[in-house]
Amino acid sequence: MPDIATLFLDAAPYRLRPLLPEDATALHNLVNDWEVVRMLSRLPFPYPRDLADDWIAATLAMHRAKQGYHFAILDNQNRFMGCVGLRVETLPQIGRVGMLGYWVGRPYWKQGIATKAATRLAHWALANLDITRLRATVAQDNAASATVLERTGFKAIGTDRQMFIARGTDHPVTVYEMTRTDINMPQTLPATRKLVLVSAAALVDTEGRVLLARRPEGKSLAGLWEFPGGKMEPGESAEAALIRELHEELGIDVSRGCLAPFTFASHSYTTFDLLMPLFLCRRWSGTPTGREGQALAWVHVKDLRDYPMPEADLPFIALLQETL
Repeated sequence: MPDIATLFLDAAPYRLRPLLPEDATALHNLVNDWEVVRMLSRLPFPYPRDLADDWIAATLAMHRAKQGYHFAILDNQNRFMGCVGLRVETLPQIGRVGMLGYWVGRPYWKQGIATKAATRLAHWALANLDITRLRATVAQDNAASATVLERTGFKAIGTDRQMFIARGTDHPVTVYEMTRTDINMPQTLPATRKLVLVSAAALVDTEGRVLLARRPEGKSLAGLWEFPGGKMEPGESAEAALIRELHEELGIDVSRGCLAPFTFASHSYTTFDLLMPLFLCRRWSGTPTGREGQALAWVHVKDLRDYPMPEADLPFIALLQETL
């Protein structure tokens, strides 16, 4: 995880950066507004000035503890316009969940700022944090915020009641959720399905560990771990495609003779069918490096299920555990 001092997220034309102590005055000036605070469950009204200092210090502590990530929303002139962030919580039978929240100062409403900031943070979080999903709650009289979440890719999953400190009472809320499969989901399904051919490798080192690569932000199912490989080009054999992909993605050279056919997986996704042969490989030249920004992990086969994977990769785990 990047150090907080270097964690900047581009949400063009805006940018997100960690909150700093010097943001306290601007934060207080914007959030100490009844029309803003009444839609935020945890904030009092009036909002005391010293609470801004305390909150910013708390966000920095949460980041260091990997319990939360909170950002100032800035324009291209570095004007402070609001905040977006999430807390990491562990829910029974669900696991680690990112609880998303945001607000924008009233002078900046109706410019799409919250949607861009929430979308950017949601995609970053699902690609880089060890969470199963994102959740958010919206007061049922806050139609604008509900629209932000729906445009970001969240789906309503139920209702609840939540205490709103500024209002002095609990209030009905809608609960929204977003998973990795919700990112870039098409609004309409194609009339015909296509078959996607992918070639993958289980690279095994001298300790019997298998290499996994984490899908980077910008790709479908970002944040999940998979066996390295990629799509076959037209007219390309599975072996040739895998040799090419391993060089492009990991910077290693593999000969055809070092690839041992192992098994294959077939899976139907929402918009396409996938067929993926898996090869075992124990010899290569070079040191595997994530050349596309993807994180890598050498994993003992007994621990493979600790790494969330795309559904197509899951059948490989049991076979590898029996073989290696």
